[in-house]
Amino acid sequence: MTDLAMLQCVPCKGGTPPLRGPELDDLMARLGNDWRLVRDHHLEKEFGFENFREALDFTNRVGGLAEDQGHHPDIHLAWGKVRLSIWTHTIDGLTESDFVLAAKCDRLR
Repeated sequence: MTDLAMLQCVPCKGGTPPLRGPELDDLMARLGNDWRLVRDHHLEKEFGFENFREALDFTNRVGGLAEDQGHHPDIHLAWGKVRLSIWTHTIDGLTESDFVLAAKCDRLR
């Protein structure tokens, strides 16, 4: 089984159906690390930090990764925490690239 973090995000072309059922279950099992699947629509995880500076530094690393991958999460920054929400906006649902980006974000920690 390929480590998701080793893959590259692939731009989604409109018209691709969002992942459902067993495909989502398989990717969730491969991703792990406390990511939540919300309404089969997006991935979400909150990362905890000791202070605002650490949370901001992580946010900036995620931003750099997002630019490199051409795939951008929603980021909520607060004192001592960062919450990421990831989905493919083009299809308003999940693709494999969303799981790849989530795995790569875990590696930034």
